Amino acid sequence: KNKDKDWLNTHTHTIEYSLLYLIFPSPFYICFFKLIMELDGGLLIAYVAIISMACFPILIGSFSSLDQKVTESMTVEDAWKFPFIGSAVLFGLYLAFKWFSKEYINLLLSSYFLLFGILAVAGSVKPLVLRIFPSLHSTTPLFKKSFVPFWRSKDSKEEPFKIELDKADLVSGSFGLGVGIWYAFTKHWVANNILGLCFSIEGIALLSLGSYKIGSILLGGLFFYDIFWVFGTDVMVTVAKSFDAPIKLVFPKNLLADPLQFSMLGLGDIVIPGVFIALLLRFDVKSNVGRKSTSKPYFWVTFAAYFLGLLTTIVVMHTFRAAQPALLYLVPACLGSSFLCAFLRNEITALLSYSEDTISKEPQDQSNSSKKEE
Repeated sequence: KNKDKDWLNTHTHTIEYSLLYLIFPSPFYICFFKLIMELDGGLLIAYVAIISMACFPILIGSFSSLDQKVTESMTVEDAWKFPFIGSAVLFGLYLAFKWFSKEYINLLLSSYFLLFGILAVAGSVKPLVLRIFPSLHSTTPLFKKSFVPFWRSKDSKEEPFKIELDKADLVSGSFGLGVGIWYAFTKHWVANNILGLCFSIEGIALLSLGSYKIGSILLGGLFFYDIFWVFGTDVMVTVAKSFDAPIKLVFPKNLLADPLQFSMLGLGDIVIPGVFIALLLRFDVKSNVGRKSTSKPYFWVTFAAYFLGLLTTIVVMHTFRAAQPALLYLVPACLGSSFLCAFLRNEITALLSYSEDTISKEPQDQSNSSKKEE
């Protein structure tokens, strides 16, 4: 009996997560298998490709965020403002496409996103380049420069921007430039997806929500934002179809058709939940400090919930033959699964109080105290 109790105590969470995965989304499994039976081969491949391309950058970007220094962190005020600022930008683009020539607007926006896309490709490819060519590792950069941007005052206490280039940067940058030129001249969907995937990976790796509470506020606001602009107006759909820039992932519904028709998913439906999932991965790692465990329950539970939420989006979209606000399904999936995981593990307080701002300030506080002692 004691052995049975020990086994049960050890595997309680495993049993709970298994039930969570199998029982909770069971109605969606039925709908999904029904959908598979109805689909032709080309459309099925397109849906599988979209889901795979959405999950890939979240997986890579989340683990990359463990090794990279986060460059931007969101505050509570930023989280509250984000849906309103996003609405203003979205409606501004809608009016611009209505009143002005789409060619000139897309030329301007494509140039802007293409520049950052090249940098994103270079940043995403660099670790792969270093793994293939270890000799490119260099401690002395070929070019190094630091500067204070024009929008900051000279007396600002923030660290200046630093630019360092080494041999690996030149190789990865050349690849990024090649992809950018390919996209600029052909608008090929494969080049578009390379830029979009690298955008997503870098965004998830470098951005931080600051805390679980801030992430919840942001996702909650964007939940209503997405519903309003997709169901309440034609603004979101019009902008998505008019916007000819690498801000969405696309895949042909039939690879042999001429002309090609595409299934698409906006990068916002990847990056926003992805940044939240990456936050939970860092929470897992922090929670494991001082423990023998290396498990990452919050990350994997929420990642699986994101997959199921995206799957639900596609099932509903195909069933009703209408555009769907993906965050309508992704936000409850991510927030609900992470909170349920915390409830099952009796860690609700720890999750709600988790903040990366306090973590980032600890080294600074220690250095300041050491200076005072000196």
